[in-house]
Amino acid sequence: GWSAPPLAALSQVLRLERSRRTGVVFPLQRLERHLAPGVDTARFRLFQPGLGALQRAEGLFRSGRHHPIEYVSSAVRMDHAPPPGPPEVCFIGRSNVGKSSLIRALFALSPEVEVRVSKTPGHTKKMNFFKVGKYFTLVDMPGYGYRAPQDFVEMVEAYLQERHSLKRTFLLVDGVVGLQKTDHIAVEMLEEFGIPYVMVLTKIDRASRGLLLKNVLSIQEFVKEKTQGCFPQLFLVSSLEFSGVHLLRCFVAHVTGNLPAVEAA
Repeated sequence: GWSAPPLAALSQVLRLERSRRTGVVFPLQRLERHLAPGVDTARFRLFQPGLGALQRAEGLFRSGRHHPIEYVSSAVRMDHAPPPGPPEVCFIGRSNVGKSSLIRALFALSPEVEVRVSKTPGHTKKMNFFKVGKYFTLVDMPGYGYRAPQDFVEMVEAYLQERHSLKRTFLLVDGVVGLQKTDHIAVEMLEEFGIPYVMVLTKIDRASRGLLLKNVLSIQEFVKEKTQGCFPQLFLVSSLEFSGVHLLRCFVAHVTGNLPAVEAA
């Protein structure tokens, strides 16, 4: 029989002792304890849903007979994309940032959803659409930078500008190396188009606490000083240890209008 990876389900996380549980659900809060006194922590806690909201979000990512989660199609051009329907979120990031691994972690409770994770960077050459029941669609965009497809810019820019069902773009940044030149270009593009987005730091299990804290603080400062459309709170994730994955599911549910407003406060 199939069993979900450890900590993929909230029920497993809730069995952990308290500080470890907080670290898995709210990885940013675990870092907060190591800040110098006087550092403003408001941006660490802007989105802090309760257990009810987290459980509701997890339910959306768990497929069932009346709630199919499925890969719909791939597109290399906008005219190949499925017609817009429910709210959409898209995930972009440079090649090898761990995008497919993160999407696979989000869908870990639905084993029939096949997200191909490649050993070679730059494997995703198309936009891949995953439909989550009637609630929302998640779009995996091609990686930029190293080995990006030639028509990447046309494809992604057209999607971002034309897709009216797009509610939020998730820009993935490697938590070990921080913002790179190519990430700055992506930020400029999102800012220029006026697209609301959020930054997600991946691979946090590979960074020492000191390095992660340094990257978080410098990226937070960058978001505060240089961006208009970026959500002020960063999201930290490890696809391997499931840190931050539950919170990210909840934020996706929230921005697609699938959480009661009270719970998402």
